[in-house]
Amino acid sequence: MRVSRWIVWLLPLPGAWGQPAPRLTLDQAVQEAILRNQALMAERANIDIARARQITASLRPNPVVTASAQTLNLFGAPYNADSPLGPNAFTLHTDLTVETAGKRQRRIGLAREEVALSESSFRESLRQLIAEVQASYVDVQLARENLALARQTLESFQKLVSINEARLKAGDLAEVELERSRVALLQVSAAEQQARLRLAEAKARLRLALGRKEDSGDFDVEEAFRDGPIPAAPSEAVARALKQRPDLEAQRIAVARAEADLRLQRANARVDYTVGTEVSRQWAFGIAGNSMGFSVSVPLPVFHRNQGEIARAGVEVEQARRRVAAAELAVESGVVAAWQRCVSHGGLVRRIEQEMLERARRVLDTTRYSYERGEASLVELLDAQRAFNEAMQTYNEARANYARSLFELESATGDTVQGKP
Repeated sequence: MRVSRWIVWLLPLPGAWGQPAPRLTLDQAVQEAILRNQALMAERANIDIARARQITASLRPNPVVTASAQTLNLFGAPYNADSPLGPNAFTLHTDLTVETAGKRQRRIGLAREEVALSESSFRESLRQLIAEVQASYVDVQLARENLALARQTLESFQKLVSINEARLKAGDLAEVELERSRVALLQVSAAEQQARLRLAEAKARLRLALGRKEDSGDFDVEEAFRDGPIPAAPSEAVARALKQRPDLEAQRIAVARAEADLRLQRANARVDYTVGTEVSRQWAFGIAGNSMGFSVSVPLPVFHRNQGEIARAGVEVEQARRRVAAAELAVESGVVAAWQRCVSHGGLVRRIEQEMLERARRVLDTTRYSYERGEASLVELLDAQRAFNEAMQTYNEARANYARSLFELESATGDTVQGKP
């Protein structure tokens, strides 16, 4: 049972005046961010862009039709056997480019890899967004707990000042002691205002991740931090990460894309030829006739054989492979580091629960009781309250850090995007 549950006499949290603010669970926050986050929506559009390029890659070259008319008698020049002019001629010519070396199939293969790469990039953006929402959600939970602690302290000092005012009237307390308690109340009130501001800032960050506008209204979050047993050895987590991390998958697809591009550039080095047909009609002196012809046009690869693009694509293949190796090392290191943070933060939470909280609370209760009986000074009470607040803040931060580390480990392994759109 967490110590925070005994704090039942706190002032209402923001949104609790009148109608309570709607409770937003973490799962609801993640789903809302997936549907409404503008940056993620923009990243999702890259998939449609890549699919549109895939359509373009599959298209064949268009035929070219050329119509021409020559030596027309527009100026009344005589056409006869002795004239160099004429006869009237009209020609319709059609050219069709014939691609060789499987260029179309190579373009389709490259476009297919680009679609897969855009899909993996989107899943990586989704993974990062989920991690951002989870971290922001924990920040709101932490700010909420710290505000609750600040409000508990504020109410405690408000009661203390009321007791001191009654003691002063009864002649049982010096006026300077009352003023000291009032100064302490002002300090506690300022701390409560700061805690309120930190909660508002944390909610603003979460609202931004969700894609909500500032005027969307207040909301509340779940009280309990994520908790659970410390994960086992990291070897299984590393294996899952190497298998399912979308950024690592994207790096591997980038290798396949670079190889597809290299195949396309090698195919582009092969020349295409153009097949043409034409129909001509000539007429003069009351005589007309039709003729037909064929043509083949083949460029000579004397200078330009796509050498630069082939070299560029080959280097990019090697570059992509090295990036995969670097990404695998980074993923392994990140998973192990996330696991170590889980162990550290989880152990700290357990130690605080077992060794610190109840002691700090007993010291505070005992000192407060002694102060109200005139057996302890205000300085001793302030020290006890400060020690208790520091213990509770340490506990809240430890629970928040442990929750973050659990989420970070899930994100590092890629578990957060499994089954997501």
